[in-house]
Amino acid sequence: MKVELLNYTQNPEETVALAGRLCYSGSDIEETKNGLTKGYTKKILGILRKNGHLSTFEHVSFTFGIEGVSRVLTHQLVRHRIASYSQQSQRYVKEEEGKFEYVIPDSIKENEEAKNKFIERMKKYHEYYLDALKMGIPKEDARFYLPNAAETKIIVTMNARALTNFLEERLCNRAQWEIRKMAEKMLGLVKEKAPILFENIGPACVNGICPEGTMTCGKLKEMRERYKDE
Repeated sequence: MKVELLNYTQNPEETVALAGRLCYSGSDIEETKNGLTKGYTKKILGILRKNGHLSTFEHVSFTFGIEGVSRVLTHQLVRHRIASYSQQSQRYVKEEEGKFEYVIPDSIKENEEAKNKFIERMKKYHEYYLDALKMGIPKEDARFYLPNAAETKIIVTMNARALTNFLEERLCNRAQWEIRKMAEKMLGLVKEKAPILFENIGPACVNGICPEGTMTCGKLKEMRERYKDE
């Protein structure tokens, strides 16, 4: 799995702080920009988050390039609706002979018999796909032979509010392992560029109660120790 931060709003923390400060200031924008030191910016961001004034976080966005993931992952990812997605198309891009890539879960890799059967069946599905193309079936229909394990690539853009929500849900211990792994990589990348904006960000239980109810993983203390920056 490869996750790369392709682009992001420059000065993201100052941008959010400016938006928040402007809402409560009688000054013009130039005056409002003055005095936005790192310390003051951190203070404003803390107040905005505490007060739930999160529309200000929507003024900055982050664009990720993601590859080496399965369509199992992307089926989950696109359920996060406040985002923009551009995914490699199986309708137009042919799964060439000898180049068909797929994701194998660790639980299958660790079981030799299961792994061998999995690889064997992936090869079969790809053979069925190539046979269909040879019979004149268009790629958009031949792809029906391809499994959810098929590797894909996708570019994702989220604003900071939507990204925070995504991270709170997908860093949860009960999230599916592949999308949780991707969320970890995304969090690491954005914290390098905007450490204050994503301070103490982790699964929802880090800053509140566990939303899983009776399905909780029971590791609240561990999660808070892992993701809390202070």
